[in-house]
Amino acid sequence: MYTVPQPAYPNHDKTMELLPIFLDVKDKPCLVVGGGETAVRKITSLRRAGAAVRVVSPRLDEHLDKLAAAGDIAHIQRPFEETDLAGTMLVIAATDDPSVNRRISGLARERGIPVNVVDQPAACSFIMPSIIDRSPVVVAVSTSTASPVLARLLRARLESLIPAAYGRLGALCARYRDAVKARFTDRRDRRRFWDRVLQGAVAERVFSGQMDEADTAMERELAAAKPDGNMGEVYLVGAGPGDPDLLTFRALRLMQQADVVVYDRLVPESILDLVRRDARRVFVGKERNNHTMRQQEINRLLADLAKAGHRVVRLKGGDPFIFGRGGEEIDTLAAQRIPFQVVPGITAASGCATYTGIPLTHRDYAQSVTFVTGHLKDGTIDLNWQQLAQPHQTVVFYMGLTGLAVIVDKLTAAGVSPDMPVALVQQGTTPNQRVYTGTLSTILARVEQDPPRPPTLIIVGEVVRLRDKLNWFQESRCPEPV
Repeated sequence: MYTVPQPAYPNHDKTMELLPIFLDVKDKPCLVVGGGETAVRKITSLRRAGAAVRVVSPRLDEHLDKLAAAGDIAHIQRPFEETDLAGTMLVIAATDDPSVNRRISGLARERGIPVNVVDQPAACSFIMPSIIDRSPVVVAVSTSTASPVLARLLRARLESLIPAAYGRLGALCARYRDAVKARFTDRRDRRRFWDRVLQGAVAERVFSGQMDEADTAMERELAAAKPDGNMGEVYLVGAGPGDPDLLTFRALRLMQQADVVVYDRLVPESILDLVRRDARRVFVGKERNNHTMRQQEINRLLADLAKAGHRVVRLKGGDPFIFGRGGEEIDTLAAQRIPFQVVPGITAASGCATYTGIPLTHRDYAQSVTFVTGHLKDGTIDLNWQQLAQPHQTVVFYMGLTGLAVIVDKLTAAGVSPDMPVALVQQGTTPNQRVYTGTLSTILARVEQDPPRPPTLIIVGEVVRLRDKLNWFQESRCPEPV
């Protein structure tokens, strides 16, 4: 059996501004200081979570006054006093006096009581996120106080994506949780059972309101289900050129199901963040003259992981079948009868050209496009240069940055005009995208003065002239990562 190396975790110094947690406040004493419109919103959320709410305020909003009269909240009709904090689980300061709110915050922090101060983020030890309530399913959205309006917009978008029936589905899962746990003692088998149920006929019956039929289907699944045995599966997934928004729905679904993710250096952290949190990560990055793992070893690794029963996502930058060596990997899997799927991704040529405003074909400039590898071997690039020198086409070189001088020399020698436009696209589709433009006669001097970093794509053709007119993507002016 192949020994899996310890995974590397590059760029893991990113930190969250706040730790997202869900707090059990049912029947717990919670204090709200203030009785106005802002307090109403906070008290509504607390009551929906089952909290025992006590309100300290000389006056109450009309809605709160009715709640107090009905005994749904306790009202102390006077200004805040320090003794009000005694026995309180959490505090919300919602008065119209900032100095009072700051005093409440300071006293609560001294006592180790979580405190939220409305519209004063610096005085808060916790914040109230925007909430999508599909109880028992609850989704919280926060921008760490950077933009409450943005959080509300995200919540509104998620509201349309998460049907109300997800609450019923969550309740069904809760009813069967112990039975499923008893049926499947192996955690991996248990997870696969839930994956199948939550994406199959049971879920569809819940969504359509057929709860009796959903229970019947669940019982049938539970009785018939058998552990899947030791054979896993490999998902060869194209991660696209870098922007997480360019992933396909299918890619995202499989990334969320994987036990192990095997990825290379072209997959950014923003895409890795979309993989299931408890999935094991194995870095197999390759760059020129520095291979963490050779291709044959990667092929064998994927096979061994699947044989051990894992569902493996092999994340590859761009598209797996366009200079991604995906065919070699699934050839090994097919030879050993290991189940696999292939999910195409947006290839770098398409993504980078689109994000730079350079159409790869255009009726007035190019009627064909050719993708070639610019990878050097023995100091040269073995290509049909006469074919690449034909007019009215666009040529895109993958992995050609190191061999740029050879590319310029060979194209010029084959008869391409020295004035032919050239664009180099560094880290295309990402916030760190940079584009270097010039001609075959000027581009080498340009990159010598300001060398681009890989991954960099090279586009050669008259279509590059359209960039100034068609460019739409605002490139970041932030310092680039080393």
